[in-house]
Order: sequence, then structure tokens, then C-alpha cells
Amino acid sequence: MKKSETPLPDLMSDLKGFLDEKADFYNNPDFIENDPIQIPHRFSLKQDIEIAGFLTATISWGNRKSIIHDAEKMMHFLEDSPFDFIRNVSLKELKFLENKSIHRTFNGEDFTEFILNLKRIYCENESLEQLFLVHQNEENFYHSLERFRSAFLGSKQHRSHKHVSSPYKNSSAKRLMMFLRWMVRKDKKGVDFGIWENIEQRLLSVPLDVHTGNISRKLGLIQRKQNDWKTVLEMDSVLRLYDPEDPSKYDFALFGLGVSGDF
Repeated sequence: MKKSETPLPDLMSDLKGFLDEKADFYNNPDFIENDPIQIPHRFSLKQDIEIAGFLTATISWGNRKSIIHDAEKMMHFLEDSPFDFIRNVSLKELKFLENKSIHRTFNGEDFTEFILNLKRIYCENESLEQLFLVHQNEENFYHSLERFRSAFLGSKQHRSHKHVSSPYKNSSAKRLMMFLRWMVRKDKKGVDFGIWENIEQRLLSVPLDVHTGNISRKLGLIQRKQNDWKTVLEMDSVLRLYDPEDPSKYDFALFGLGVSGDF
């Protein structure tokens, strides 16, 4: 035990052991096959992974099969070469997306706006990582996510804004937190990419949704009934005791238990 660590009470220690075991069980390459993370795993170029991951995370609500199907559709529209397509496409060439159905309320107009925003961002930055950097003395992504949101969406008003969550409005920002886990978290299991070098994984939070929220309440990790940013902080306060250097690994345990029905 590190000198800075405080011993956990027995009940907390038992729960930590249970969650550690489940995180290790679900965090393996087999997880990729039925999860939206399979979409960015089809690419090797850093920017392709970022773009595929960000767009897939953006539409990650609802049935996982439907998410994967619609993310594949987006990659097809991007000619299965997202970075090259986005760098070189013109507004005129994007007219074909105008009346396309993408995923539920995320439509062709939204997709077009996201492509143009990404084109602008990559003209100014080598990687999306620059937009998510956490400033000194910040202990989570509360301000980082809002800075990203402002930079990505710009000043233009557009219907697509609703698809980028704002923690300043008390959103749990589940989809952005999931994208961050994919890009930042590093281990040897082969699920998460860990391709961003300038953001510490100790700052990550578990993406809070119906599955992770319900299981967390059953386990007594959280008490709040809402799946919002305040609940993210409540969960952080426990999971960062369990593993201060890698708290978001427990997403595998909580999500896995939720979708598998094992708990």
C-alpha cells in the first residue's frame, strides 16, 4: 500500500475486490465484438481512430446493435477513411447527406455540421486531444468538456448543438466521458486505445448512464437518483478511493454487470 493511501473499511474493501474482479473479467478483447468501440478499432491512423470514436460515441444511446449499424453507416459515408474525407471534402460535396437518416434524432444535417466542425478543428490542431486538455488544479473534466464544446460548436447556432452535452447544465456527459475513456485509458487488455499522451487517466470518470447508474445504486456506490454531473462526482468520490490511478476501469464492471444481467 502506498503511504498516501488510507485503508478501506472492510465492506468497502469487499466491494472493491468484487468490482476489481468484474472489471478484469469484462475488460478483454471479447468485449469489442458487441460494443460500439469496435468501430474505431477498425482503423490504425490516430486521427481516424479519434474521428470514428468521437462520431460513434456521439450516437451512443439506445440499442447497441443499432448504434453499431448506424456508426458503420457514418463510416461508409466517410468512405471508410474519416480523416482523409474530412480534410478534403467541400460543403457542396456534403449535399448528399441533406436528407439522410443517421441515428434517431441525429440526422444528416447534424452529421454535416459535425463534419464541417471537425474539418475546422483539424485545420487548427493535429489531434482532438488539444481540445480536451485539463488545466492545472482541475481534478476532473467539468471545465475541459465545456471548453471542448465551445471550441467544437463555435459561435454559429445550429440544431446539432444538442448532441454535445454540457456539464455546466448538469449533464453527466456520458458519451463524451466514454469517448475520453477510449482515447485516454491505457492498459494491456486491448480494448481502450490510450493514444492520448497528455491527459492523465486518473482524472477519468465512469460514463454514467442507465446501466452503470442502476448497478451503482444497487451496490451502494451512489445515492442520488438522477444520472447527472453531481452523481458523476458522487461516484468519483468512491471509485477514486478504490483505484486512484485508474478509476474508469470500473466502467467495465458496472456496465458489464448491467447489460449481462449477472447482478
